[in-house]
Amino acid sequence: MSALHDATGIATTGFVSPFPTIASRASAAAPPSRALERRQSWERRYRWILRTSDAAAVAFTCAVASVASIGAVSGPLAVADPGLVFQIAAATAVIWLLMLSAFATRDVKLIGSGAAEYTRVIHATGFAFGLLAMIDVAIDVDGIRAQLFVALPLGIGVLLVERWLWRRWLIRRRIAGAYTTRAIVVGERADVEYVIRSIADPGLGYQVVGASLQGDELDSLRVGDAIYPAMRTHSVAEAAAALDADTIIIASRGDEGADEIKHLAWQLENTAAELVISSRVSDVAGPRMSLRPVEGLPLIHVEIASFTGRAYLAKRALDIAVASIALLFFAPIAAVIAIAIKLDSPGPLFFPQARVGRDGHEFRMIKFRSMAVDAEERRAALLAANEGAGPLFKMHDDPRVTRVGRILRKYSLDEVPQFWNVLVGDMSVVGPRPPLPSEVATYDDDVFRRLYIKPGITGPWQVGGRSDLSWEESVRLDLRYVENWTVMTDIVLMWRTVRVMLRPDGAY
Repeated sequence: MSALHDATGIATTGFVSPFPTIASRASAAAPPSRALERRQSWERRYRWILRTSDAAAVAFTCAVASVASIGAVSGPLAVADPGLVFQIAAATAVIWLLMLSAFATRDVKLIGSGAAEYTRVIHATGFAFGLLAMIDVAIDVDGIRAQLFVALPLGIGVLLVERWLWRRWLIRRRIAGAYTTRAIVVGERADVEYVIRSIADPGLGYQVVGASLQGDELDSLRVGDAIYPAMRTHSVAEAAAALDADTIIIASRGDEGADEIKHLAWQLENTAAELVISSRVSDVAGPRMSLRPVEGLPLIHVEIASFTGRAYLAKRALDIAVASIALLFFAPIAAVIAIAIKLDSPGPLFFPQARVGRDGHEFRMIKFRSMAVDAEERRAALLAANEGAGPLFKMHDDPRVTRVGRILRKYSLDEVPQFWNVLVGDMSVVGPRPPLPSEVATYDDDVFRRLYIKPGITGPWQVGGRSDLSWEESVRLDLRYVENWTVMTDIVLMWRTVRVMLRPDGAY
């Protein structure tokens, strides 16, 4: 076969496995990756930013707690020596910052996406304040208790907001093309395409610059609207240097088995590029997975999803607290909505509808009425205009929706009465979308897993596209949530829901 040139400009005599062989050892070394040097540089800068802003947040919190504790002139929080307060504040700040470092809250593998960063911040803060509480019990120093009562809730809130603001800044930078990881994906074509699609969101920080395919002699690979150069070189390390990549992602292993990854790791020793292995386990969150090396074999332990236990008691407690606060907060707004609905169109104020909850039990879900009273009778005539997929019925310009109803739906205000459903136990604040009985009748066994937990007012479908999502995508998001939810995930989804309500794309 005549010599060919791949997308990197490297000459080859035809397709050879992207993994090195004994014959290729002499050419395995490649110059250090400039991309990795740049990435390590911005990672150091970003950690410094977090370290500095964490220190500022902790200092602010301790200062406020100090002033508040000095003001506690009577009762169990009284401070006999105000001068001692600032010494306690300094000790609190030092212990707090040490715990934020000890719990690796600034690990670059966590920043930018997911709830793990926030969870570690909360765990570190809880550990620090637990230690301070034990010190208070042991030595009974005047002033510690007063600061704990103020600093703990305030500090968690300030730190989480600070981290969220920096995350938003980082995501904007990544979308603009900075602060990213330049990656080459290696493996069989189907696996490579799957990995590329999974990390395509620029906010995740991966910029795929090429692919090395097994079994295909392609010059390029199209995934969606993007085209990537396809490597046919005998050395992935050389391709990494040519494309200025700092990371090699293994999407699948070839015929040589486990030795391929070992040989590839040897190749990369002289390139300053990192090796990342994609697991075939999908839609399983980090808390359910753990790595256990056994005789050199890394085994991934996947915890079987559980739908009962203490975590669900915590979820119920969170539901009651949030629903109670929401009903009080929305009470004045609900009064205005009620008047607007009555003035806009004849009919009842509320629209109760049969929905299916946990384990298939039906309940009456309450919403503010946003449609004409004959909406259900007119639905049959509109089925031909259905824009929803699967059993869903959706229309962008549904003629049954009232004028006030369009405003309510745009900002999800028609769903406010559902907090009552949460309070009485029919629903959760966060969960899968509550389906109609007619939808559930079409479910197969896999989709029925959505009903293993209570449906929610909001959920991954609400923050992931709302009505614009396809049926398959909404099912995938719901099932992933059902099996992987945590209390921190719920808090993050609640926060993202508020942002979606203020920027109501995809609601109709």
